[in-house]
Order: sequence, then C-alpha cells, then structure tokens
Amino acid sequence: MKKIYLIAACVFSILISSCDSDDSQKEQAKFAVPTLKSLAEIRGNVSVTSARQTNSDGKIYVAENYLFYIAKEHGVHVFNNTNPSAPVNIAFINIEGVHDISVKGDYLFADNFVDLLVFDISNIQDITLVRTVENSIGFSPVFPDDAEFYDYTVVATGDEIITGFAIEMRDRPEAPEIVMSEGALASFDASNGNVGLGGSYARFQIRNNALYTIDSYKLNVFNITNPLTTFFDKEIYMTMWFGGGEFETLFIQKNILFVGSTTGMYTVDATDEFNPYFVSGFSHATACDPVVVYEDTAYITVRGGSSCGAIEDQINVIDVTDIAAPTLLSTYLIDEPYGLGIKNGALYVGCGNNGLKVFNAANSAGLTLENTYEGNVKDIIPLDSHLIVIGDNKITQYSYGPNFTLTQLSQINL
Repeated sequence: MKKIYLIAACVFSILISSCDSDDSQKEQAKFAVPTLKSLAEIRGNVSVTSARQTNSDGKIYVAENYLFYIAKEHGVHVFNNTNPSAPVNIAFINIEGVHDISVKGDYLFADNFVDLLVFDISNIQDITLVRTVENSIGFSPVFPDDAEFYDYTVVATGDEIITGFAIEMRDRPEAPEIVMSEGALASFDASNGNVGLGGSYARFQIRNNALYTIDSYKLNVFNITNPLTTFFDKEIYMTMWFGGGEFETLFIQKNILFVGSTTGMYTVDATDEFNPYFVSGFSHATACDPVVVYEDTAYITVRGGSSCGAIEDQINVIDVTDIAAPTLLSTYLIDEPYGLGIKNGALYVGCGNNGLKVFNAANSAGLTLENTYEGNVKDIIPLDSHLIVIGDNKITQYSYGPNFTLTQLSQINL
C-alpha cells in the first residue's frame, strides 16, 4: 500500500527555510494541496445553457429518446437520440460537482458535490432546477496517486469544502515524519415511473419512490414520491454490513440492489424500498469492479493495477439464483476490463485501449469471445434497439447484427 507522509515540524516552505539554509541543494517532492470552494459559489453556478463540447471524463445515461453524458465535475450534456444514427446535442446543465444522475418520468436527479439537485425536464428545451437538498450526500475527492506529502495547512473554513487537489513541487522536508497509510487520507468527507438506464459505473438507482445513492461507505435513501419535495430519508453505513471496502457502483434488478465494491459484490434487499437491508456478499482481492446482472447471473469485471489493487484482470461470473449464497461459476482472464453490459445472450466488455469485446454468454460457465472492436471503451449500455459505448471523450452507437456482430451507427466526439 502506498504511504503518504505528514510532517510534524518544520513542515512547509515557510518553515523549511529555517531548517536548512541551503535551499539550492534541496530535493523536490510532490505535495497534494487541497482545492477549496465555497458552497454558495458552487450552488450559484448551477445553470442550463445551450449545447457545448467538453473534454471531461464522464459516463452515459439513457432515458426515453434522450442520451445524457455526465461530464465529471463539469455538467450534463443532453442529446436528442431519437435517431441513433444522428444524435443532436441540444443542451448543457452546468453542475460543477456532478458525478452521477438518474431520471424518473419528468425529473432528473443529480449530485452537486454534497447536494442533491432535482430538475424538471418535462420540456427538454426549458430545463429548470426545482429542488436542492443541501448537504445530503457525502463527497470524497480522490487523493492523487503520485503525491508524497499532503499540505494539511490548507483547511476549509466557513462554507468551504475540499473539491480536489493540486500537485505542487516543493522542497522535500527534513523534519521528523509521521507516516500514515493512504487509507487515512483517502476519504475527505466534505459534507460538515419511468426510470432511465445508466451504465455499469452508475452510483444512482431508483426503485419505485426511493432514490438510492452510494458514497464510499454508505447507502443514501431519498424519498422522491413528490420530486418537488424530495427529501433525504436515511443513510445506512454499509461498513456495518460488509466489514470493509469502498463502494463504487450500484446496479438494480427488480427489488435487489447489487453493490460493486473494491472487495467484492454485495446484495441488498430493497423490497421495502425505504428500508433496504444486507443479504449476502461475494468477496475477492482488492480491485475495481463494476457489476451487472441478468436474471440469475451476475457478471463482474475485476481490474487490478494502479490504485485498484494487485489482482489479475478478469471477469467473474456469479450464480445469484439464491441471493443469500452467491457462488462463482467461472473466471475469464482478460486485459484491462472496465464497464460491461449484458443483452440477449451477449456480454459486452469495455477493455480500455484494448477495445470492445463481445462474448457469447449462453453458457455462463464458459464465456466465448466472438468479436473485438477497436477503440478506447470504458462503459456500455445495451438497449433493446442498439448498443451505446463510451470511451475517452467519445460516444459510439452500434446496431446489433448476426453472430455477435455490430455495425456503427454514429459517433459523438465530446
């Protein structure tokens, strides 16, 4: 595990000079410096504008004839996708703290760092913000992997929150050091119908009148019976259920929530939508792993390397006929798996720069690779009508063909 160093004395540049007068000989080190923003400013910047392009990393969501591209910490791009061969970029919802959305009927729900926002999208040409549930979502900025030291002298005050980190090169401190594991700094909690379909990296899901969102270690339940009066119902700290691991993705099938975490897949019974409870878990070594489910079979891509862990890249196929006792059916080794989707016996897996892999999943105990399509692919939404995939700043739509083939319909460069 990577180590992060906190300095006990003579810590930063103002004080370091007094510890060593020969600055020219000092070795340089990377410091993570918190970026602070005012909640009043963040909330005041929410707006709806005409269509625009973005270079931000993101994911996709589909509701009826609209495709939404969630540009992480920038906003939501709205496309009219009535004709998948010629999607039209029609609007942009400026939300600088957005990471996920969900849609039910005429309402779109989105996070804005620590707030939940509700938009009326009944008139897609006149999207309006109708509700803000303040300080209802936990937000933890990702600590940079390459940082050696953390500048804890930068502290949020008043209504400020830490929204991220900047890397600065500074003189390497020579003071006595306190060593802390990365886990100690990994989480900075800044918080003092007709339902659409998200990809396998979704963190929002809706069941009846409940909206579920996940933070790193808990499940949030919102009551959206009347979207105009949406309110926070409760939070459930899932570490009490699962005993560890950071929660990354949320998938729903009927009344069961499937949680993908850094330590495995977990099932949650949401029959009583406002009182979900833990049922079971399937564990593996630390890794990044979205999960999708079709009928009695769950598919998990497990990716190691970097901050994800040291496990070998693979697809795990899990029998969830008995959700109280999920069992491993098969494991398929594959390079760089990210998001995935399952439709009509075909399993689609985004493998980063290794392209889109199409598997015959008729035999759950033995996946068969049928086709590979080039490109960078991170996530997938398989609709009844066609397939949507997303890579780095690019959305590609395909029609289904015989023998697990795909034909490109359109490509959106973001």
